[in-house]
Amino acid sequence: MTRPVSRSEVGRMGRRGSYRLGGLGPQGPGPARASRPLRPSFVRPEHPGTTAGWILGAVAGTVLIAGGSSIGLWFTPFVIGLATGLVMRWGGWRLLVSGPAVVIMAAAGWGLALWVPVLRGLPLGATARTIAVTAGLPAISVLAFGVALAVSVALGLAGLWLGRALTPRPARD
Repeated sequence: MTRPVSRSEVGRMGRRGSYRLGGLGPQGPGPARASRPLRPSFVRPEHPGTTAGWILGAVAGTVLIAGGSSIGLWFTPFVIGLATGLVMRWGGWRLLVSGPAVVIMAAAGWGLALWVPVLRGLPLGATARTIAVTAGLPAISVLAFGVALAVSVALGLAGLWLGRALTPRPARD
């Protein structure tokens, strides 16, 4: 189809025997490809790094969230979620694994930041009740803690979403 179509070819269109079917290329669908064996799994089998390294990274993320939240950096779960979203593409982790990991890191980090002052003897329960009443919620400190943990989880998942959106997908096999 590299040469221009001549007037005589246009005149032959629609007539019997003018299409030369069967002479242009190989016949049939081609050779059959070997199918890959089915490997049901929630994660891909090949991950850079060791499992202990990934668990250590999750613990470090939890400690960073707790440390940042305790010094007033309330957006730390977003930053850790963003970093997780960027790294998960490199590591080959799927959302079924990285999503719950971010939820656990964010909730455990803020939970730890809220729990440490209580261990030191600070009246955090009374402060939580006051904040809950000010926000229009019932005066239950557990509810205020639950709302705080829900906010941290939402921040972490928003960061994870943005991190996944910023990294390109790997090429398919």
